[in-house]
Amino acid sequence: MESKMTKYEFGLNTFGDVAIDDKTGESMTYGESLRNLVQEAKLADELGINVIALGEHHRDEFSVSSPEIVLAAMAQETNNIRLGTAVTVLSSDDPVRVYERFATLDGLSNGRTEIMLGRGSFTESYPLFGYDLENYNELFEEKVALWAELLKGERFSWNGTLTQKLTDVEIYPKVDKGHQIRTTVGVGGTPESIVRAVHYGFPVMLAIIGGQPIRFKPYVDLYNRAAEQFNQPIEPLGMHSHGVIADTEEEAMEIGFEYIKKEMDKIGIDRGWAPMTRERFEFEVAEGSYYVGTPEVVAQKIAKNMKDLGMKRFDLVYGTGGQFQSDREKTIKLYGEVVIPRVKELLGDAE
Repeated sequence: MESKMTKYEFGLNTFGDVAIDDKTGESMTYGESLRNLVQEAKLADELGINVIALGEHHRDEFSVSSPEIVLAAMAQETNNIRLGTAVTVLSSDDPVRVYERFATLDGLSNGRTEIMLGRGSFTESYPLFGYDLENYNELFEEKVALWAELLKGERFSWNGTLTQKLTDVEIYPKVDKGHQIRTTVGVGGTPESIVRAVHYGFPVMLAIIGGQPIRFKPYVDLYNRAAEQFNQPIEPLGMHSHGVIADTEEEAMEIGFEYIKKEMDKIGIDRGWAPMTRERFEFEVAEGSYYVGTPEVVAQKIAKNMKDLGMKRFDLVYGTGGQFQSDREKTIKLYGEVVIPRVKELLGDAE
């Protein structure tokens, strides 16, 4: 069954990287960073960007460990933009409490909430909240099943193995009648995750953060085959990737190399990656998964990869590694004012 969605959507993702204050040249405090994110969401809303999504992390370089609270603050400063996560680490949380928080956010935002479920590429939350990494896959499988039950908004019973037992319960607050919390699944590259998402009828967002995007085409094909096999609708698929947009290629490249390298090298210490070289960075910009450059260069690359992969949504991960506040703001402005309209034009979806 084909999706009813024909239009393309464009969003912003941030992991909550702590920005650098232009006046002092120092990293913002966590409080300043959180308030700054709210202002960035307000700007994105004014520019007509479809969605802003926050990561959940429990590390010193990120300010967002409780995305729903930040999204609630954003809800009071915005009117149209959807407010989501990228991702909510459902495996190390209680799905009932997650549902209650998002139902609350949905009410505050007048139905603009969306949640992206994931297992988390960072695993700090598991020991932090008392979960065993040996159950990494099993926790997610069972909790996604519970989440799917919660979305129905009805009285139900549940007898979990790694989750609680519930007998004839209802969950509050309720979302508006006929409305359901928009749910997607973030996938980093495992076939099982694709099939699971299709089984529950959830759209997929592909986290394409390195290498040539076309290598994800088999996952798109798998999604379509699985949807046909399970008799599920073919939901619009999306992707997110890192990017920096500036007035000149040189400026964008220098910002991107300094700050994306900074973040990837820090992650690499934990994961055994070699430090990023300039050659590797330039490959990612030219042929891989970094969208770094002038608005026209970035727009051409987004349009090409969306077309090649059959994507209906693209989210730009901005502010990676912190970056000066003015540079983050420039990326958001150029993305909303120039890049998105140009991509729509290239895809034949201009308004």
